[in-house]
Amino acid sequence: MLLNISNHPKSEWSNEQIAEAERLFGSIVDYPFPKIPPEWDSQQTESLANNIFNDIISGRSLQDLTVHIMGEMTFCFALIKKLQKIGIRCIASTTQRITTTQNNVIIKQFSFVRFREYT
Repeated sequence: MLLNISNHPKSEWSNEQIAEAERLFGSIVDYPFPKIPPEWDSQQTESLANNIFNDIISGRSLQDLTVHIMGEMTFCFALIKKLQKIGIRCIASTTQRITTTQNNVIIKQFSFVRFREYT
């Protein structure tokens, strides 16, 4: 199973990204990315990471669990360390950024390329 902890639920993923995730990991379950105030210090972010870590490991099978995690970097780093410490694989999605300009407006599109493991 792939647990998606990001600001981009599966419903916003491209068909290619969904197909690749299902091929590699089976089912995809969204876990809403928490709101993290920019005013928080490291202890508050670490506390949130602890709470979410405990929520992830309780009440679900950890066998064959992979976590797709992308978002606020200090929170992600804290949570990834905790998950990896107990053997849970963590990944990010990579994209190709496509930028065009129309009427002096920059338009950015992101095209899924692959998943990459945090090592």
